[in-house]
Amino acid sequence: MRLPDPEQLLDRLYAQLKPQIEDNTALVGIYTGGVWLMEKLLQRLQAELGHDIVHGKMDAAMYRDDYAKRGLKTAARPAHIPFDVNGKHIILIDDIFYTGRTTRAVMNELFDYGRPASVKLAALINRGGAELPIRPDMVGAELPLQAHQAFELTINTLGRLSLSISESDPSATNPSSNSGADANV
Repeated sequence: MRLPDPEQLLDRLYAQLKPQIEDNTALVGIYTGGVWLMEKLLQRLQAELGHDIVHGKMDAAMYRDDYAKRGLKTAARPAHIPFDVNGKHIILIDDIFYTGRTTRAVMNELFDYGRPASVKLAALINRGGAELPIRPDMVGAELPLQAHQAFELTINTLGRLSLSISESDPSATNPSSNSGADANV
């Protein structure tokens, strides 16, 4: 598969995001890739619109329903929500949308801060495979992958995004094992 330039996908996402920005809108980047995207989008939005946009950052690690199964892959980052969530139109920004579990986890934590007027999701890539009734409202590209594959978004020291695909052993991927995390409960 020939991979698209993530900077071009970010342009597509920007075109969909810009009309959504109102005075009562806040952006929340999901660590790690979603924060990179949010920062790049904020820079463009604030330059074009001529005003600051309220924003924050969240890490879904501790709120995931599969935390016991996955464990903590890296040090959890504390949420940084320096605004009142109540009544805000929140746009969550993530890099790769897959099952919807990260989005659900972030929404669970977000509601600990208050009750937003609405929550939308912007993702650079929807790779297919949703397991929950959650879908991105704005997306740079729809690029399906096999279950044993994963997109990896990286950023270099100059702030340029790049995209690659990693592969795991397909025999180790068993879709029916997703529900096994709570088998002993």
